[in-house]
This record gives sequence, structure tokens and C-alpha cells, in this order.
Amino acid sequence: MAQDAEPDLRELITARRAELELQAEKLSQQLQEVREELEELAVAERVARRLAEQLRVEREAVPAQAAGQVAGRPVLLVPPRERGMDEAVLPADYQRIMDVVRRAEGPVMVKQVCAGLGMSTEPARSEAMRAKLNRLAERGWLRKLADGKFTTTL
Repeated sequence: MAQDAEPDLRELITARRAELELQAEKLSQQLQEVREELEELAVAERVARRLAEQLRVEREAVPAQAAGQVAGRPVLLVPPRERGMDEAVLPADYQRIMDVVRRAEGPVMVKQVCAGLGMSTEPARSEAMRAKLNRLAERGWLRKLADGKFTTTL
């Protein structure tokens, strides 16, 4: 009877060994999958850090006049124009620019707007004005012509 018990024990040991080897193989596969996912997450973290840094740099590069805060939330000081929107929503300096362009007999150059506002036409001033005119054009308040002149969209 001892001999009958011995084969049963060997079969149990063999079966258990097979189960454990199968479990070890599955665990090894899971470990490999976890390591691969960890590598992917590390890459994603690097990409997220780079994008965050790019956004930070871009935000710092935006002129202070381009954005403001209302109730602690960033807003555009020059909002995109929508049907029925009045120029009164624009900051005062942009309203004065719109007035100069509107009063002109035709499309205006940047230097004409500077002169109309009593500003110097030196390059630093005219480039700052060009940026404001472009911002107004990008947001639908003015129209920029192919020759670089600006006109009202009305």
C-alpha cells in the first residue's frame, strides 16, 4: 500500500509543479507587460513635461496686452468679433485704432495709424502697432489686405 501512495504523491507533486511553472510563466509575462507600460509612461511624462515647458514659454512670450484676467480666469482683451458685437468691448487703445482706420479714406498703412494717433513712426513703435493691427485682423475687427494695409470689415 505504501507503493500505491508513492505514485499518487509523485503525480500530485508533478501536477503541482506544472501549475506553478504555468503560474510563473504567466507572472513573467505580466511582469514584462508592466515593465513595458512603465517605459511608455516614462516617455509620456517626458513628452508632457516638454509640452508644459513649451506652453509656459509661449505664455511668457505673449504680450501683456493680449490677455487679462476676469474673476481669476484668463480672457482675451481683444475678443474675436461676433455678429452684433460693439467696439466698446475693446480696450481703449484698440478703440482709438479702430477709429483712425474707420475715419481713413481707404485702406491704411501702419505708419498712417501711428501718425493718426500722434505716435512716433520709428520701427519699434510701428512694429508694436503692426502687432495690434494684426491682432485686430486675426480676431475679425479689421481686414488685412494682401499689400499689408488694413481696413474696417464693416
